Amino acid sequence: MVLSSVLGFPRIGANREVKKAVEAYWGGKLSADELTKAAADVKKASWTSLKERGVNLIPSGDFTLYDHVLDHSAAFNVIPKRYLGKGLSPLDVYFAMGRGRQADGVDVPASEMKKWFDSNYHFVVPEFSEETEFKLNFNKALEEYREAKDLGVETRPVVLGPVTFLALGKAAKEARDGFQPISLLPALLPIYKQLLAALKEAGAESVQIDEPILVLDSASLYEKQFAQTYAELSPVSPKLVLATYYGRLDSNLSYVAKLPVAGLHIDLDRAPGQLEEVIAAVKPTNLVLSLGVVSGRNIWKTDFQAALKLGQKAVEVLGKDRVIIASSSSLLHTPVSLAAEKKLTAEQKDWFAFALEKSSEIAVIAAALSGSQDAKVAEAVEANKVSITKRREFETNSDATVRNRVAAITPEMLERKSPFAVRKEIQAKQLNLPKFPTTTIGSFPQTKEIRQARAKHNKGELSTAEYEKFIEQEIENVVRFQERIGLDLLVHGEPERNDMVQYFGEQLEGFCFTQNGWVQSYGSRYVRPPIIVSDVSRPQPISVRWSSYAQSVTSKPMKGMLTGPVTILNWSFPRADVSRELQCKQLALALRDEVVDLEKAGIKAVQVDEPALREGLPLRKADWNAYLSWALPSFKIATAGVTDALQTHSHFCYSDFDDIFPSIQALDADVISIEASKSDLKLLNTFKHYGYSNQIGPGVYDIHSPRVPSEEEIKDRLAAMLATLPGDLLFVNPDCGLKTRGWAETEASLVNLVNAARWARQTYA
Repeated sequence: MVLSSVLGFPRIGANREVKKAVEAYWGGKLSADELTKAAADVKKASWTSLKERGVNLIPSGDFTLYDHVLDHSAAFNVIPKRYLGKGLSPLDVYFAMGRGRQADGVDVPASEMKKWFDSNYHFVVPEFSEETEFKLNFNKALEEYREAKDLGVETRPVVLGPVTFLALGKAAKEARDGFQPISLLPALLPIYKQLLAALKEAGAESVQIDEPILVLDSASLYEKQFAQTYAELSPVSPKLVLATYYGRLDSNLSYVAKLPVAGLHIDLDRAPGQLEEVIAAVKPTNLVLSLGVVSGRNIWKTDFQAALKLGQKAVEVLGKDRVIIASSSSLLHTPVSLAAEKKLTAEQKDWFAFALEKSSEIAVIAAALSGSQDAKVAEAVEANKVSITKRREFETNSDATVRNRVAAITPEMLERKSPFAVRKEIQAKQLNLPKFPTTTIGSFPQTKEIRQARAKHNKGELSTAEYEKFIEQEIENVVRFQERIGLDLLVHGEPERNDMVQYFGEQLEGFCFTQNGWVQSYGSRYVRPPIIVSDVSRPQPISVRWSSYAQSVTSKPMKGMLTGPVTILNWSFPRADVSRELQCKQLALALRDEVVDLEKAGIKAVQVDEPALREGLPLRKADWNAYLSWALPSFKIATAGVTDALQTHSHFCYSDFDDIFPSIQALDADVISIEASKSDLKLLNTFKHYGYSNQIGPGVYDIHSPRVPSEEEIKDRLAAMLATLPGDLLFVNPDCGLKTRGWAETEASLVNLVNAARWARQTYA
């Protein structure tokens, strides 16, 4: 029989129960026991829902209150010394690692965050050194396996693999030069053996051990480590199913197929072309092959006919008992359920499948491949065929005006009129900014009052005129605040925006939106990605009204704020029927019109943010050029339609930019701001290596933590930056936007930032 499997499930709760509980705990409104109870309720709902949908292999151990990699670090005692000896409970140490802590005499910054492979999910980076002492502080996989079993649900525990855990980590500050975390593998494996042996003793038949590092080029360096790892783990463990996802195995398959594990999972959503090669490699072995035919990354219904065709290829060679039908990856990247979506049209709702619906799809495909005679399975297959046909018919519609405009893009549309050196002089006269100008990344705190006003307006309880008057007042308040503390290049604060991508999607043609389609980005930060369903265009200006109003109430220069085309694409659920390149260029042309209109309205600087540029880079280097060949031009299309006098900015955060820094330079933005503080200013080494000719603002403090940086901290960071960067190029700004912060910490932090910049002007005059 072909079994069905889900690799992981959203851990947020159907109604964001985890976010609400975690934030209530942080606010002192919920006890640790009450938080544990809220988490247990969400896990129970997930496990029972998957069981009801007929999924055979249900995941446990994948739930988290903040981040699954952080869970792993805490469980294995990979806790930096700065968080210990502070009198904090283990739970508060855990949260301090994720978000920092500044309370009750404790002042520690958050650990570094990075993007989880090529997704918009952020993980907390483990820190290793020769002093790292592994031990099992708690066995989370065992605890959740027993928790599910007590509810009558047999699960397959999920564990992050040891090679991936070490490979994704970094050398701690105290580590010696040249230290490599992978060198700790011999010390780590005994702890894994302890964890897995306990699961075997508890009755777990199999364990999903995630090694997504295997889809990267760098995994070719770890062949010996993988052989050593699984030679040691397999004899003491339940059956191990090695899970890879987000890409293809490529040459790593040659040694992966020889590992002493019971099964191998591959992603056929992102890399369907690897199937035949993988089947051939595992055929002579006893490996069970898990096929990720249902996407864990998008929200479109699975085409059953295409999935069954892939599954049948494997069944014909391996037999039904050696094939599992699964999600391509964890479903954490998708919303929980379509059930709560009341505003989507019937036609739109029929296009989509969220996590629970995908789980049903997996069970149906597995049953169909098993030869099920159940009438419900046949009905589901036929209904899917009808749905897919209707969607394909809809997809044949296109906007000729939009398509023709994309086809008419010329090389000249990608370039500014003059080189940066010429633009810089013109902009300096127009903006009249001081040395080391201060600015922010764009958003200011989204207060309870702002959210309430937006909700009332959406419900019709506040008229459009009343709502717009409220927004104007919020903008003026933010402008006056910035004037009072002495910022140089101002922003309007974005009180009208619900999310940096959703807001723009709502103003563009070609998108649709959910009410409850929340997806975790990091910690308690959730987003509702818009869905691109047809050709994209801008029916009218989006931000001009608010930026113009902000400029009208101040004599200081105002910076217009836009989200870039690559980021809108990467942080939306894109169409599956046309190329990402086409979608991105449509977005770029829409934004080009917006940038031009902002300049015409008197705005002298415009920031077009591209935090997802690096995130969208393919995982295999061989595929990079194909992506960059349209991603970079899309940004340039959006920003190059203006005069030399307009200063263009862009913002990047929470990714490794070292390897594509030349591409960032090629964007030719007048100013880039980039996350630097959370990663210990390691980006400065990149500047040393490549140099940078345009203006740049490496972030001087981490906004993802409620912690307020001291003035001295910021001075130290500026001094470090000025040891590498020319003083006439440096902007002073936070790491990212301030939307999620409170006003008290925002004011304290920005006052320290402004004072540090004034100090720098005097010190480096």
